[in-house]
Amino acid sequence: MKLRSYMFLGLFISLFLSILPFSGNVTNAATPAVLSFTQNVQKTVLDNGLTVLTKEVHTAPVVSVQVWYQVGSRNEGTGENGISHQLEHLMFKGTTDRPVQFGRLFSALGSQFNAFTSFDETAYFGTVQRDKLEALLTLESDRMKNALIGSEQLTSEKRVVISELQGYENSPGYRLDREVRKAAFPNRAYGLPVGGTKADVEKFTVEQVRNYYQTYYSPNNATLVVTGDFSTEPTLKTIKATFGKLTKGKKTALKVSPAVTAVSTAKKAPIVLKQPGSAALLQAIYPLPDIKHPDVAAIDVMDAILTGGRSSRLYQAVIETGLASSVSGSAAELIEPGWYEISAIAAPGKKLSNIADNIQQSLTKLQQELVSSEELNRAKTQLQTGLILNNQDITSQASQLAYNQIIAGDYNYTEKYLSAIAQVTPQDVQRVAKTYLNPAKQTIGFFEPTQANGEPGTSSGGSGRTVENFSPGQPVDPAELAKYLPPTTSATNSNQQSLPEQFTLANGLKVLLLQDRSLPTINIRGKINAGNEFDSIQKAGLANLTATNLMNGTKTQDALTLAQTLENKGTELGFSASREGVSISGQGLSTSLPILMQTIADVVQNANFPADQLELSRQRELTSLKVQLDDPRGLGRRVFQQAIYPINHPFHSFPTIESLQSITREDVVNFYQQHYRPDATTLTLVGDFEPNQVKSLLNKAFGQWTAKGEPPVLNLPTVTLPIDLQQLNSVIPGKTESVTYLGYNGISRQDPRFYAALILNQILGGDTLSSRLGTEVRDRLGLTYGIYSGFAAGMNPGPFVISMQTAPQDTQKAISSTIALLKQFREQGITEAEFKTAKRSLINSYPVELASPSQVASIILENAILGLSASEIREFPQHIQAVTMTQVQKAIAELIKPENLIIVTAGPDNTITKGN
Repeated sequence: MKLRSYMFLGLFISLFLSILPFSGNVTNAATPAVLSFTQNVQKTVLDNGLTVLTKEVHTAPVVSVQVWYQVGSRNEGTGENGISHQLEHLMFKGTTDRPVQFGRLFSALGSQFNAFTSFDETAYFGTVQRDKLEALLTLESDRMKNALIGSEQLTSEKRVVISELQGYENSPGYRLDREVRKAAFPNRAYGLPVGGTKADVEKFTVEQVRNYYQTYYSPNNATLVVTGDFSTEPTLKTIKATFGKLTKGKKTALKVSPAVTAVSTAKKAPIVLKQPGSAALLQAIYPLPDIKHPDVAAIDVMDAILTGGRSSRLYQAVIETGLASSVSGSAAELIEPGWYEISAIAAPGKKLSNIADNIQQSLTKLQQELVSSEELNRAKTQLQTGLILNNQDITSQASQLAYNQIIAGDYNYTEKYLSAIAQVTPQDVQRVAKTYLNPAKQTIGFFEPTQANGEPGTSSGGSGRTVENFSPGQPVDPAELAKYLPPTTSATNSNQQSLPEQFTLANGLKVLLLQDRSLPTINIRGKINAGNEFDSIQKAGLANLTATNLMNGTKTQDALTLAQTLENKGTELGFSASREGVSISGQGLSTSLPILMQTIADVVQNANFPADQLELSRQRELTSLKVQLDDPRGLGRRVFQQAIYPINHPFHSFPTIESLQSITREDVVNFYQQHYRPDATTLTLVGDFEPNQVKSLLNKAFGQWTAKGEPPVLNLPTVTLPIDLQQLNSVIPGKTESVTYLGYNGISRQDPRFYAALILNQILGGDTLSSRLGTEVRDRLGLTYGIYSGFAAGMNPGPFVISMQTAPQDTQKAISSTIALLKQFREQGITEAEFKTAKRSLINSYPVELASPSQVASIILENAILGLSASEIREFPQHIQAVTMTQVQKAIAELIKPENLIIVTAGPDNTITKGN
C-alpha cells in the first residue's frame, strides 16, 4: 500500500509541503508490538453523515485538523478536467461570513496549513498549538458549506491555476507521464492530469464550479480527522456544534470509469517524445487492481524487491551497470483499479531501449524464479519500518487515518495491511509478478531530448529598467482581518521543550543527545565541515562527489554490503554536500541505532572510493547537472547566485561539465583526508535510546578517529551590493513558464538583526497566501502561482531572495509590481497591527515545528553549527517576542534595497521584454 506517494501526485496550493509522502520502503518481526496505528482512535459518525476520527497523541502541545473529501480527478466529466483542483484553490478565497483570504486567517493562528487534490480525494489540513483547535474546526466547517465562488474569485484563481499547470509543463517527466497515462487509460479519468488542462480550466464557469462544490462538498462525503494533544469528549462536542449543524448533501452517484477492456497479446510500441530537454527518460505502466484487492500486499513487496534501495534488483540491473542514473517504482492502488509504474533516467550516452531490455530481464527473472528468504524479509522490513518512520509526527498520523478511511473505506486498513505483508510468500511474489508485469499489458514511453548535451540556451542582461510602473494596493489591515478570526481557547502552558545533552569526545567530535521515548525510532542528523564552500572553480562539484561516494565502500565492506546491512533493518542513511557542510541524515527503529552509528563511523573514517563506483557517481552527477540546467528554477538560481557573489567567493562556484570531468580519484581522496575530521563533525541524536549506551557506542565507533593539524578555514571576500538594479535573462528552449529571482547579499544567522528580519520577512513574503507580496502579486493581480521571500542566513551571509513563477507574458508585470511593493514597504514601513500579527504567527507556529522528532534533530543540529546556545530551541519564541517595532523598521531601512536588486529570469525566450 505504499501510503502513499501517489497521494501526493495531488496538486498543492502552496509550494511548501508540510507532510511527507506515506511511501515506505519496510520487517517481519521488526514492527514493535507496542506500536499501533489505530490505538486511541475513536470513530464517530454525525447525524449528517460526517465521519469523524479522533486520536489523542500527547507527545507535543499541538493538534492537526484535516478534512478530506471523497472527490478528485476521478469524478470529473468531459470538459471539466481539473475542476476538483480549481475548486481546491477557491476554497481559500473566503466564505460568505468571512470574505477574506483564508491563508491569512490560518497564518494568524500560526498554522502549518496546506491542501492538495489527487485522483480520488481533495484534502485540507492544518496543524496548530492545541489552544487553536476550536478555531481551526470553525474555519473548516465554515468553508465546507459557505465558500465564496463568484466571478471575481474564479477569474483571479484561474490565472493562478494556469500558472501552476504551465510550471508543470516545464518538466519533461510531467509531459512524459501525461502521455503514458493517457495511452494506458484512454477512456478513464485516471488517464487525465490531476491538475487539468489549460483548455478546460479556461472554460470553467462560476455555475459549473459552484455546482461541483454543492455536489461533493458535504458532510456525508467527507472525513474529519483530529490528532494530537486534546481531550476527545469536549472536542466531539465542539465538532457537533460546528460541523453538526451543516446539512447533509444529496447522495452523489459514484462515477465509475468504463471497465478495463481485454488487453491485446501483442506488445505495444513505445510512445516516443522528442522535445527540448536534457536527460533521456523512461516510464512504464502496468494495470493493477484497486486498493481492496487481496494482492495489494504482495504487489508492494514485489515493488520493494524491485526498487527498494541500492540492494534492489532494478538498482543493480540498470544503475550499477551504468545504464541509468536513477530508477524508481511505485504502486498506485486507488479506489478504482490503478497501476504500477517504473521510471528511469538514462545515464549520459546510454540508450533507453537498453534500459528497457535490462528492466524486462529483471521482471522476467522475478516471474521465473522464487525470491530468496533474505530478499523477501528485507522487502517486508522496508515496508513495515517505513510506515513507522513516516508516521512520527501527528500531521502524518492524521493523514494516514484519513487516507485509509477515504480510499480504503476503513481507518484500520494499515493494521490489516501490515498483517497481510507478514503473510506474503515467495510464491505470492512470483504469482503477482506473472499476473501484473505482463509485457502485453505494458504501456511504455521514452522521452528523447533534442538538446542532447543539456546546455541551456542564451543569456542576456540589461539595465533592468522596467517598462511599466505599478502602484501596489493598500496592505491588508490585520485589525480588519481579526474580525473574522474565530476565538481561541484559553492559552495553555506549552510543554517545556527538553534541552539536549551536549558533550565533546576527546578527538573534538561534538555530540548532542535528546531522549524521546514516545516512539521506537531514532533520528540522526549530522554536519561535517566539508561542503561546497571548499570547492575551487576548477574542481567545482568535488565536495559533493566525495560525499556521495562515502557509501560506495570502505576497507572492510563494499557498497552492496553496506546497503544490505542497512536495508535489512529498513534503516535509511545518506550524505550530501551543501554550501555550508556535508549533511548526514539517518533514521530507523531504535533497535537499529548500533548499525547506524557503526556505518557512519566506518564511512567517515575508512571510505576507499573504488574507481568504478566513482565513475558511475560522476555520470550520475553529470545527468543531474543537465537536468538542473534544463530547469528554470535550477538555472535561474545558479545565474542569480553567481551575479551576487564575486568569482573568488565560495557561493559563486557551481559544478560544470568540465569541472566534474576534471575531478580525479586522487582529488577525492585528498579532499576526504583533508576535510573529514572529528573536530569538524557534529552529530545530533533524537529518539528512543539510553544516553549511557549511546556514549559507549560513540566512543567505541569514533574513539580512534584522529585529525592532524588545524582544520581548514575559509576567508570570504567582501560582497558589495550592485550600484543599481541589474536584470538578467536565461533562455531555456521548450519551456512554458518563467521563474524569477530578485535579491542581493543578505545577513548571517549571527547578525543581531536576524529576529527582526524574520518578522519583516513574515510580513513581506514569508507565506504566499498571507504576505504582502502574496496578497498583491498572487491574490490581487493573479500573476503567479507562488511568491516567497526569505533570508538565507547561515554561518555566512547568504542571499536575501524573492522567488516567483509566472507566465512569460506576465513576468515583467510581476517584476514591476514586486519592485513597487518593495519601495512602498521601504518608504511606508509596517503598521503596529502587522507587526503584532507577524510576531504572533511566528511564535504560534514554532511549537508545530517541534512536534516532529526529525525536525527537532535538525533544529538542534543547526543551532549548534551556527554557534547558538543549546537553549535556543526553547528560547526562540522569547527572542521573537523581545523584538521591538523600532528594530523592525530599522531592519527594513537597512535590509530592503529595491534600487540594488539583482533580477534573474529563466524560462522561454518570449519572457524578455523588448527594450530591457
